[in-house]
Amino acid sequence: MLLGHPVLFKSLCYIDGRWVHSDSAASIAVTNPADQKIIGHVPMLDKQQIIASVDAADRAFQSWRWMPQQKRSALLLRWHELIMRHQSDLAGILSLEQGKPLAESKGEIAYAASFIEWFANEAKRLTGRTIPTHIDGAHLGTVMEPVGVAALITPWNFPVAMITRKAAAAIAAGCTVVVKPAHETPFSAIALAQLAEEAGFPPGVFNVVIGEPQMAMETLVSDTRVRAVSFTGSTRVGGLVAKTAAQAGIKKLALELGGNAPFIVTEDADLEQAVRVAVGAKFQTSGQDCCAANRILVARPLYEQFVERYTEAVKALKVGTAFEANVDIGPLMHQAAFDATVARVEDAKAQGARVTVGGKAHALGGWFYEPTVIADAKPGMRIYDEENFAPISAISPFDTLDEAVTRANDTEYGLAAYVCANRIDTIFQLVRRLDFAMVSVNGVKFTGAPIPFGGMKSSGLGREGGAEGFEPFVETKYFCLGNLGLPLTSAA
Repeated sequence: MLLGHPVLFKSLCYIDGRWVHSDSAASIAVTNPADQKIIGHVPMLDKQQIIASVDAADRAFQSWRWMPQQKRSALLLRWHELIMRHQSDLAGILSLEQGKPLAESKGEIAYAASFIEWFANEAKRLTGRTIPTHIDGAHLGTVMEPVGVAALITPWNFPVAMITRKAAAAIAAGCTVVVKPAHETPFSAIALAQLAEEAGFPPGVFNVVIGEPQMAMETLVSDTRVRAVSFTGSTRVGGLVAKTAAQAGIKKLALELGGNAPFIVTEDADLEQAVRVAVGAKFQTSGQDCCAANRILVARPLYEQFVERYTEAVKALKVGTAFEANVDIGPLMHQAAFDATVARVEDAKAQGARVTVGGKAHALGGWFYEPTVIADAKPGMRIYDEENFAPISAISPFDTLDEAVTRANDTEYGLAAYVCANRIDTIFQLVRRLDFAMVSVNGVKFTGAPIPFGGMKSSGLGREGGAEGFEPFVETKYFCLGNLGLPLTSAA
């Protein structure tokens, strides 16, 4: 792959403004999931080097926290400008290591950059307040303080956006960060570090480390100087992060975890719109998305029509490698994901579900799987009960709205839900009754820099994006200034 800015593709980690190898010379191969060919190697840092990244971030915090907000924002906006200038290169790197179609990767780069712009500007409004006093002669108020060093642990499905959504908020608030990207997709994180350096970030403000996953996580999260941890990934690993954080003392914790999103199509819905939205909600990022529509619940009068039209729409999706034209579906990320997909589909078939399209490995081979529609799915089937990070979708009918709500809520997860309906009373009832932190009505796109992204129940803690995105990285400090020479009230 030819890059316009070749320095973006590096096989090094970034600590304290320096590009570093592993002290032990250990490395890991990174492969293209489309053909399993090695695209490069990155160093696997040892524990002492991970600790050194926290050393650097802690030193940098002592001055970064006091930098005027206007200057911090200017550096972030410079980072944003460089990311957009090199959007094509960054998208190419992302597609090469993650496998998603190039058009989707370009969209992710713009999406990622939007968080930097948002937080650079929103931080200017990160203010305290004056509190009307109840104490004679005193002045009361609050200021917002950055918590300190933040460890950011990010996944492979959105390897650029999940970094910027966290890092932009933390850095804008005055924190310094150590990013640990997924070892499947490290080159996107390294490219972001290169552009942060070019933007003029002081050494230690933005660090990128790669190491054995559990060791790196435990080293970062257990360090008492790390005052905030933001993690995106599976609920299982999120639990381990929370346990490690608790053992290290009390610290700020944000967890964006798994999902099992319901997609409810009511009897009054626009059928064509519902089909179009459902395809987008399920198959974006080849289904490897925590917000993907996993359980499509359709009012019985529309059910067979929906299954037929949805099946035809899925048949039209093009499967291919990232750099082919007009590709909709790329490969699964690794062998484990492919094997789990096969097992879930076979389990559904064995329990009597109908496969209306797909249902097997794609002719391209490797980790490609056919876009699949499984009708008559029901509880007890793995495809219905589990989060499916794959281009496979489960559809089932419902008879009443109460049934739809009960079935939708019957999951440990509470991240995203979708509704297709036209009656405002139905829409509002579903929005309030669904136990999910985000509900999208009649549309696929609902995320973005201004919105508070996050989950309920086993889908996580805290929010990313919007004004709420600062919460993991700031503390509210209250002050009481007494003896100001103000007149005292007379005694009663």
